Amino acid sequence: MSNAFFQVPYPENEPVLGYGPGSPERQAQLAKYEEMLSQAPLDIPMVIGGEKILTSDKRPLSPPHDHQRVIGHGNFGSAEHVEKAIQCALDARSSWSALAWEQRASIFLKAADLLAGPWRTRINASTMLAQGKNLHQAEIDAACEFIDFLRFNAHFAQEIYAQQPESAPGIWNRLEYRPLEGFVFAITPFNFTAIAGNLPISAALMGNVVVWKPSDDQIYSAHVIMELLHAAGLPEGVINLVTVDGPVAGDVVFNHPDFSGLHFTGSTGVFRSLWQTIGGNIAKYKTYPRIVGETGGKDFIIAHKSAVADEVVAGIVRGAFEFQGQKCSAASRVYIPDNLWPEIKEKLTAEVATLKVGSPADPTNFVGAVINRRSFDKIKGYIEYARDHADAEILCGGTCDDSTGYFVHPTVILAKEAHFKTMEEEIFGPVVTLYVYPADDFDGALELVDGTSEYALTGAVFARERYAIDDAMRALENAAGNFYINDKPTGAVVGQQPFGGARGSGTNDKAGSMLNLLRWVSPRTIKETLAPPTDYRYAFHQK
Repeated sequence: MSNAFFQVPYPENEPVLGYGPGSPERQAQLAKYEEMLSQAPLDIPMVIGGEKILTSDKRPLSPPHDHQRVIGHGNFGSAEHVEKAIQCALDARSSWSALAWEQRASIFLKAADLLAGPWRTRINASTMLAQGKNLHQAEIDAACEFIDFLRFNAHFAQEIYAQQPESAPGIWNRLEYRPLEGFVFAITPFNFTAIAGNLPISAALMGNVVVWKPSDDQIYSAHVIMELLHAAGLPEGVINLVTVDGPVAGDVVFNHPDFSGLHFTGSTGVFRSLWQTIGGNIAKYKTYPRIVGETGGKDFIIAHKSAVADEVVAGIVRGAFEFQGQKCSAASRVYIPDNLWPEIKEKLTAEVATLKVGSPADPTNFVGAVINRRSFDKIKGYIEYARDHADAEILCGGTCDDSTGYFVHPTVILAKEAHFKTMEEEIFGPVVTLYVYPADDFDGALELVDGTSEYALTGAVFARERYAIDDAMRALENAAGNFYINDKPTGAVVGQQPFGGARGSGTNDKAGSMLNLLRWVSPRTIKETLAPPTDYRYAFHQK
């Protein structure tokens, strides 16, 4: 019996391990990576109602840095599997939603502690193998950010449930936070294991049941997440993992009357298409579905004439090339004043030349392979476009090699026209385009930044002059949901910088904050009159 309002442990951000030479965490992580790489290929099932389901449609899973090697096979299903997942979720809904919130939270808090301890090397190694992240990028994502989501979400849920209305004399007002009526569909990306885990888990924490479709390129680490949740005690049917082709899943999910919410991270084009489909089917649903999405970005850095060149260069290198630029927040377009350009050009090209490219098995590699053939060809196409046009110059990089893995060397393009193609379109790879503007026309440069892209996810300004920083914050108010001052536009931390953008970048519901969890509840107001009236007449009726 729950007869107290329980306090979850106050969350603190999980410390990031350093993985320095000779450190025990480095040795343990590389050993786990080699162990998982050398084991027999996994036969990775769907998990529906707690049942592990294998099919005849087995598709090979290969590391992007070694595409000839098979580390597992994903079992792909059909519309019948999606229908079964929905029914299993709905069957589990009554028991799960009725479970006290602290009981739900305890499952995910346990998962966080398992991740911080015995599961850390496994979740990191799966991310290194499946998504090509190096030691540091896997650590800050699959371990630390995922742990933070699990712990902070429990804290945010507690804060939500504690928010109650005022009561007048003779009345007791209460507010219930019901889960949505139906099931939530979670569609998750390849690039962050933490996001892949958080999208279904955040909805489930608030009492919802979920059908989860991970990216085809993230099935390997998604499998580890499902096993983690099983170890933490998540009941069967609460989260159901299906690996099916997108249109197959969508045709079933978005025509189902019990569809109640979409939690999405992926491309802007796909999200808009899904929104349009949901809108067209709106009369079919029992309730208006919640639509939450974080989509694309064409994230910027703008340097003021007072900026420190070394700080700008470090921001560009880290912001554009960490994890091969495959972050929604990656710096993709940079505006540099002409007074700093000679120094920044010299230092940036020198720094990029030092970046090592290769397998995550070698910790000295800064850049790995891009995720798949489709991505490799797309990025290569943008580089060749820049090479063939007089309005652009490739300052460094531009080399692409797919003989072993999908490797694209860090590439810096100088655009001579502010609206050059690579200044406007999302590339999602290790390519950054620079544009040099007149140092005395900062206002004009800010207008360019604000008006060049359809996206508004992240952005950064580098400056020493406080007036310039203030000007940038005002002019770019709607250009970025996460805005950075004298820092790269990547690396948002749960509980510190809630993440999300607007315009073409999504619904800005801020993962890593209470705001996101509020989207997965439907409040009910309860008014109880303690001493009900016995006469319909009011005082004003008296003569």
